[in-house]
Amino acid sequence: MAAAETTSPPAVRDVDIYADPNDALPIYRWRQAPKGLATRRQLRERRLRPGGQDPVAVIECRGGKRKAWLYETDKALPVRPMTLAKEAALDKAMAKRQTCPACLRRYHHCLPLKTLGSCLECHDGTPADPGSYTSLASHDLAAAA
Repeated sequence: MAAAETTSPPAVRDVDIYADPNDALPIYRWRQAPKGLATRRQLRERRLRPGGQDPVAVIECRGGKRKAWLYETDKALPVRPMTLAKEAALDKAMAKRQTCPACLRRYHHCLPLKTLGSCLECHDGTPADPGSYTSLASHDLAAAA
């Protein structure tokens, strides 16, 4: 009778409801991750980047609706410095999002170009604060060259 008791499976299994079904990465709840792990944003605040390493865990927030990868801070590398070429490329991309195609003013914020197609002043006449934009200089225009 003792042999039959040792071979029978346990009646109750200990199941982690937060475990990854594929057992690929451990999942931690909000503010439960161990020290030494950080998300991309947390690494960026420390002026670090993942540096090619794969994520080692996942953190869930908002009841499992949101997830973020966790990286080891020991293996993280410092961020690369901003070069003039990168800065020029970023400025060119932001200029597209901040310039009204109708009045050619460059605002200090992104415009709703997908929905309205222009700035609010050109769209419905709402006056813009003169401190919120700069007029496009003639030497910046491609046609002026």
